[in-house]
Amino acid sequence: MSFKKTIEAQLKDAARVLTATAKLAPALDAAASELLRCYRNGGKILTFGNGGSSCDAQNFADELTGRYRRNRPPLPAIALTTNQGDLTSIGNDYGFEHVFDRPLRALGRPGDIAVAISTSGNSKNVLRAAQSARELGLIVIGLSGRSGGKLKDLCDHCIRVPSDSTARIQEAHIAVIQTWCGILEDELFPDAPLVHG
Repeated sequence: MSFKKTIEAQLKDAARVLTATAKLAPALDAAASELLRCYRNGGKILTFGNGGSSCDAQNFADELTGRYRRNRPPLPAIALTTNQGDLTSIGNDYGFEHVFDRPLRALGRPGDIAVAISTSGNSKNVLRAAQSARELGLIVIGLSGRSGGKLKDLCDHCIRVPSDSTARIQEAHIAVIQTWCGILEDELFPDAPLVHG
């Protein structure tokens, strides 16, 4: 039994969506400029999402507090998806739609950026936290799929990957996040040594 045709079809589809996402360069550039401005002004990034998007949020924060390609000082970033005590107590006491909202309200300050990740753009807990971020004076950057869902109306910048496939959307989100990490490192720490290309 061979899965060659399936593998080729999946990878070609992934490449097609990434190529289409590259056409969003003006929107990606505008969001990158906001992220850069945030750090130059002493702010931090708060990021959140569910499931695979939770992992993307954690990866974004990890690359910023650790490193992406350069040995440089850490950048302040918090994934609101990582504290099991918060997630379970808030979910139990207030409901799952509040699990990102309450930590964001506790930690977010004007000048910070909320990066809300939802492939559908309609996750209730992501929407509630994005709304709270706006109320607190944070810039909101959204990562979603083709329609943007309800999230697009709560964002200052919404990157809408041109696909309806959750897998393809998430793959593009990872590429976008890593592109932003590279831009931030290159701009903020141009003289820091490269660990890998």
